[in-house]
Amino acid sequence: MATIREIAKQANVSIGTASFVLNGKAEQMRISEKTQQKVLETAKKLGYNPSLSARRLRTKGEKEVPVIAILWTLDTRTSLISRFMQGIQTKSLYQDGLFELVIQPYENDKLNEVKSLHTGLRFNGAIVANASNKDMAYLEKADLSVPVVVYQRHSNKYGTVCVDSENTGKELASLFISNGHKHVGMIIPNVSSEAIELRRKGFRERWSQGSEVSDIQEWFGEFSEKGGYEAALHLLHHHKEMPTALFFLSDHMAMGALAAFHQKNIRIPKDIEIIGHDNISSTQFTLPSLSTVHLPVEEMAEACVRQLLKIINHEVDTSESIKFESYLVERDSSLDRL
Repeated sequence: MATIREIAKQANVSIGTASFVLNGKAEQMRISEKTQQKVLETAKKLGYNPSLSARRLRTKGEKEVPVIAILWTLDTRTSLISRFMQGIQTKSLYQDGLFELVIQPYENDKLNEVKSLHTGLRFNGAIVANASNKDMAYLEKADLSVPVVVYQRHSNKYGTVCVDSENTGKELASLFISNGHKHVGMIIPNVSSEAIELRRKGFRERWSQGSEVSDIQEWFGEFSEKGGYEAALHLLHHHKEMPTALFFLSDHMAMGALAAFHQKNIRIPKDIEIIGHDNISSTQFTLPSLSTVHLPVEEMAEACVRQLLKIINHEVDTSESIKFESYLVERDSSLDRL
């Protein structure tokens, strides 16, 4: 493996400059982006691979293990990270001490600001969750220093773990059609998300094929309980023809809407059938309890880690795609099935 001295010589910089860049202190030392890029490209070309685990595990007798980062967005979707962590922590891979885990928050549309994806100094591999369309466009073009597995997104370049979101939308539309609904709607989080867009697309496509009434009412709002509450009030105040069924593409928004409908004496599901998405833990305790699409977060989390470890160990191709199935959890907010 190349040394910092060899990298500095090849990049035509001082040993100190190369060391600062490779140890993540370039910005602190005010080293230009151009110089940083030159050092990192040289390090990659020469096969420089800093031993993260050796630096992090200095206790005598402890084995060296890879460090895996979970890159998770700083928004309402952080509520799902507890399920994601549970899926990892209850599995033997974690219990057997085969890797270390770090959490790296990031802002949607700003994945490019996570410098460690390029330096490879903080972790040996990353699971990227909730990437926006802009973030995915960046990933597809980027030349990263660490292997990546993408959660709940599609990619031709990286390993992926996801569900068939488009089919989820189709199945919900089929359900509403079979329940005899003529006027339906969707409440949609106002975020850039491939998974949400695919659910919406699948719902609209199936509804247009199987319903006599082609129109679908849509409302957008903040990805939160407040956003769902406000969307429900807007629906009640500004639409004379109320939908008889609503698909909420987020449980958080569905829970906020339940509060709004309760305040306005709208009976659920008699007046409006409601189904959410994700099956977060609190949905079973709402009044009425929320019917929702179960997203197998725990199983998908384990699959992400297993695939990433195999990529780190050069056991699989980086473009492997793993798919899971979602399913409806029927509770009191939806109509009884025959």
